[in-house]
Amino acid sequence: MTTRLILAGVLGGIAMFIWSSIAHMVLPLGEAGIKELPNQREVLAALQTGLGEKSGLYLFPGLGVGENATREQQNEAMKHMSERLARNPSGLMIYYPTGARQAAMVKWLSIEFATELLEAILAVSLLAQTRIASFGGRVGFIFVAGILAAIATNVSYWNWYGFPTIYTAAYMCTQVVGFLCAGIVAALVLRKSNLPANA
Repeated sequence: MTTRLILAGVLGGIAMFIWSSIAHMVLPLGEAGIKELPNQREVLAALQTGLGEKSGLYLFPGLGVGENATREQQNEAMKHMSERLARNPSGLMIYYPTGARQAAMVKWLSIEFATELLEAILAVSLLAQTRIASFGGRVGFIFVAGILAAIATNVSYWNWYGFPTIYTAAYMCTQVVGFLCAGIVAALVLRKSNLPANA
């Protein structure tokens, strides 16, 4: 990969990170569909009592057959899932016991930056495998890669786990616009250069 492609990916990743920061810290996109628990003190106390030190990702109501259930037992329990959902609250919850998760903004931002940098570099690497020469075509290619990335997990989480529609739409918008920003920057860097596939 040429130095110019690497530069296009790095600058595209920086542009994506800047947009993501604006979307989460300035615009309401970062908070769309997220609410604080009502009666938080009582709910947190109940979680502490019920789960104690057992951190994890919890789906409720569960099948009710335990962790060591056979596939047949799970399949039988699935037949009654509609009834369970009709009788109980439902949701998905990430739980950490008291003190298990510390606020680490620098670490979180560093991981986010590294993730978006990698995404932009990979998108530019894919672009390098094409024969697209126009500015609009290059922006469009990375934009479509962003749409693919946004659809890949967000729609499944909305469909299977019930993520709020507003949250899903806002998060997808943030991702797609981030790829668009990366695409514009990368296409500007590569404006007058042929990609390796064209050489």
